[in-house]
Amino acid sequence: MGRAPRIEYEGAVYHVMCRGNRQEPVFWDNRDNEMFLDALEEACGHCGWRVHAFVLMGNHYHLLLETPHANLVDGMRWLQGTYTKRFNIRHKVWGHLFQGRYKALLVDPSGDYFQTVCSYIHLNPARANCFDLHSGRLSDYAWSSFPQYLNLSKRLDWLFVDRTLGNYGLKDDVSGRRNFELMMQKRVVEVANSDNPLEADAKWAQIRRGWCYGSDSFRGEMVASLDNVLEGQNRESFVGEETRRHDVLDAERRVAGALQLFGLKDDDLAGMKKGDPHKKVIAWLVRKNTSVRNAWVAERLVMGNPSNLPRQVREVDVAEEGQLFRLREMTK
Repeated sequence: MGRAPRIEYEGAVYHVMCRGNRQEPVFWDNRDNEMFLDALEEACGHCGWRVHAFVLMGNHYHLLLETPHANLVDGMRWLQGTYTKRFNIRHKVWGHLFQGRYKALLVDPSGDYFQTVCSYIHLNPARANCFDLHSGRLSDYAWSSFPQYLNLSKRLDWLFVDRTLGNYGLKDDVSGRRNFELMMQKRVVEVANSDNPLEADAKWAQIRRGWCYGSDSFRGEMVASLDNVLEGQNRESFVGEETRRHDVLDAERRVAGALQLFGLKDDDLAGMKKGDPHKKVIAWLVRKNTSVRNAWVAERLVMGNPSNLPRQVREVDVAEEGQLFRLREMTK
């Protein structure tokens, strides 16, 4: 059976997330939370991982982890397999615990991308109303790395805070930790006052979408790596969910190539009209060469309602003159 390709390299940083099978809880009580963190500690020992942030949320978890060695796949197989076995033995159940494969978003360690993901993870309890957003504090939620950022004496040995604090210009001292707490508490207020807590920060949508989060240069490097991963493989070597993931990765490569060809950046898409000719041609290129769904294309290119996509793609297909025709010819 084929398997979905993963990009692995020394020093890679990932936002890893996985939900319970059928959206069911993977942590039934505090002992389960402790058991998962114990397994994560062992995985860090086996693999040399550096965890920068984590949160356990009942039916799913988030990790921001760095792999000094190119071993995400092997490490995750061990972590989820080991926790599943221990969970099943403890609760006298059997079968799959997690829903399909975990999501691993490649994260650019430069700029503000790293701390955006770290904040996204730490603010999960706020978005889910796991504590009183008006009278409580983010550190009240125990099953997160955030309280440990603030308490050096109780910090887990495999949790690394220097990169996150350093990106904010802070040190891991009393003053730095206090300023970090105040900074994050202000973000809690933003979530509490937002009409849509899930969208309180526009950057969060980019974290939930796609396979790579970073600058255009970083995305370019990852697309080049993706070409190496996919070299010599074809769709027939993938099945089911793996086929769809293969197509998504191929679609991402084509989107990145077209943006570069048109002199655009990924961040430009949100500010462009939903029916911009460049977007239509990129959508046409993706739909012509992959089988990704219209909903994926519409969301990836910020094109609005996916039901409009077939018509927009056909406009490009039949164009014999004008901007759509010229842009289409550029891609050949």
